[in-house]
Amino acid sequence: MTDNDKHVKKQKKIKEKVDNNVAIAQEERGIVIVITGNGKGKTTAGFGTVARCVGHGYKAAVVQFIKGTWECGERVLLEKSGVPFEVMGTGFTWETQNREADIAAATRVWKKAIEFLKDPEYHLVLLDELTYMLGYDYLPKDEVLTAIQQRPENQSVVITGRGAPTELRDIADTVSDIKNVKHAFTQGVKARKGVDW
Repeated sequence: MTDNDKHVKKQKKIKEKVDNNVAIAQEERGIVIVITGNGKGKTTAGFGTVARCVGHGYKAAVVQFIKGTWECGERVLLEKSGVPFEVMGTGFTWETQNREADIAAATRVWKKAIEFLKDPEYHLVLLDELTYMLGYDYLPKDEVLTAIQQRPENQSVVITGRGAPTELRDIADTVSDIKNVKHAFTQGVKARKGVDW
């Protein structure tokens, strides 16, 4: 048997498995995607999903917790395509160092998130850095989980941030754990506009 024959045989087995999985996956509904972990790229992946959604002509909305004081290239681009943004705008929690102000800001932004999560017009809602709000007890976990679970059937939700709690992972359909193998910042390289933010 030649190398090409071996390759063809292997690829046929892979194709059979993939085709079988495609045949089985017949349920159509929105899903919950959690992108967590200590590695870089969680928000970037979330925005990539928003861009994909809008590119297909669907409506998407973005709620940003934690971040918000820096210029956001994704926001500049996506708002031109009609994507509404609700931004906490307080910056990183280690900069504010004011729990009461952070809770008030998170609560304000969460109210808008609830509106998006109730609106069947939105095919996708990105809840960027929501995991921090749950980890720091800035938002009531049960209320957040209920709102996500009670969203319209065909709406998908992408949730990003480190340390996704078990309860959030449990209700998710897809969970990705981004690992930090190497990061330019820890080697003294400054974050770069248009690449990192």
